[in-house]
Formats: sequence, structure tokens, C-alpha cells
Amino acid sequence: MTKPQAVSAVPQVGEKSFFTRLKANYRRHKSLYIICVPILLYYIIFKYLPMFGVVIAFQDFRPGLGFTGSPFVGLKYFVEFLTNPTASRTIRNTIVLNLYNLAFGFPAPIILALLLNEMRGSRYKKAIQTVSYLPHFISLVVVCGILKDFSASYGIFNDFTALFGREPEALLGNVDLYRGLYVGSGIWKNIGWGSILYLATLSGTDPNLYEAAVIDGAGRWKQLVHITIPTIVPITILQLIMRVGSMMSEGAEKTILLYSPLVYEKADIISSFVYRRGLQEANFSFGAAVGLFNSIINLCLLVGANWASKKATGESMW
Repeated sequence: MTKPQAVSAVPQVGEKSFFTRLKANYRRHKSLYIICVPILLYYIIFKYLPMFGVVIAFQDFRPGLGFTGSPFVGLKYFVEFLTNPTASRTIRNTIVLNLYNLAFGFPAPIILALLLNEMRGSRYKKAIQTVSYLPHFISLVVVCGILKDFSASYGIFNDFTALFGREPEALLGNVDLYRGLYVGSGIWKNIGWGSILYLATLSGTDPNLYEAAVIDGAGRWKQLVHITIPTIVPITILQLIMRVGSMMSEGAEKTILLYSPLVYEKADIISSFVYRRGLQEANFSFGAAVGLFNSIINLCLLVGANWASKKATGESMW
């Protein structure tokens, strides 16, 4: 009778451990791993390590006492924010302003990309692309300074509206005009740069599809509807999910540069409120608590948008 052979714990030929494969992969793509080091360091130093500071949202933080010496207060600052008379105003303004950006700012680069894709004259197409890209490279501080000068009572916007009999005024101080100026200037600055992604996607469309559509008698409009737009649907959904996931935290720098007490009613958002209470008044725990609240809402929006997109279209980030 033959004896049963013992099962060997040694990996069979062709089987390699994870670290062996990783080592072989590193040797094969060493230059790529080295290129990734600065990116990993950036995220570790500036994104992950600061997460430990979230503990001050639950403390009465004092810089002299540090993280370990500051007394624990639990949800005190979360309750203080949610019961603050200005909390509902800032939350409402944040949602409304970002909905305006989503409704008008998000489709603008898509429309520009579709229009440029339909142009046949390369000279004019390149000229329009160059002109639309340039504002992206202007600093946000400079853009806000230009907007303030143009919107002042002596600015070019008032010179234009004076042709229709309107009295000059500081337009950014008008609570009814602030959101329109805010969203419009954002579209002007980002429309060209945002269209690059969609143009790059459209450039990879198989030209045989258009040739087949022409043979079948499809005009330019049907080609746009049945070929061009479906090509950019996946990347559009991805961008939309990312935009929805950051709705509650966008616009902080621009708002701080543009708003004034005259327009707090419609311009004051969560980020600007945190800036005043957390930095200007040195209430770091309050600022951290509101920031954490904001991040949780953003996470919920991101997961919800991803789930809704997966259910409706089958496209999602994960």
C-alpha cells in the first residue's frame, strides 16, 4: 500500500508570493515607482497626516495646551453651529450657490466642446480654443480684482448698463446681482479649460461611425445626438459625480475675495463663515467642527450621487 503524500506548504512552481511579485514589478518599472514618490509624499503630508487634527473638533483647543492637554467637550461645537442663527442662512446659501454653478457652470464646458468639435475650420477653432483657455491661467485673486473694478460704480459694467438708463451702482454690493456675477465670472474663467477633457474624449471617436452615419442618411444633428453625445456620457457622469461630491466645500476663496457685509444675506456660505469664526476669531475648535460637518455631508453627497448614477445609467466611480 502506498503511503499518502503530505501536502507541501511550499508554493508550487509558477506560484509567487505577493512580495516577490512586487519586487519583480519594481525592478521592471523602477522609474515609474520613483516618479510616484513625490505624489505619495504630497498626499501623506498634506492630506493624511492633517487628519489627526480633526480631534480638535471635539476639544476646547488651546494652542498652548496642544492636542493632549486641551479639554474634551464632545459635540459642543457641532451643536453650537447648528443652533447658531446664521447656520441655516449659510447652509442655504452654500446649496443655492453651488446649484447655480451646477446648473450653469457644469454644462458650459460641454457645450463649448461640442461646438468646437463641430467646427471644420482649424484656424478659427484653434483661435477660439486659445482665447477660451487664457482666463484659466489668470490668478483667482487677479480675476476677483478685475471683477471688483468692472463692477464698481465707475466700472465698465455700469458704463454699459448706463446705455439702457440704469443708474450706476456698486454691483457686487447689490444682493440681487451677486450670485449672477459670481457664477458668470466662474464660467468665463473655467469654460475653456474644462472643455479640454471633453475635446480629448471626442478626438478618440472612431471616424468610421460618422462615415456610416452619413451613408445611412444621418445629418449633423443626428450624428451629434447618436454618436458625439454618447461618446462623452461616461466622462460627463464621472465629472458630475465629483462635482456633486464637493458641492458643500466649493467657492471658499472666491467668496472671501468678493463678498462684503452688504451681501451676507445671499453670499455668506459655510466656508466663509468658518473663516471668520475659525481664523479671524481664532476659534479653531469651532472651525474644525464645522469643517468636519461639511466633509461628512460631502461624503454623503458623493456616495449618493454615485449610487444614483449607477442605478440610472450603469456608470459610476466604483
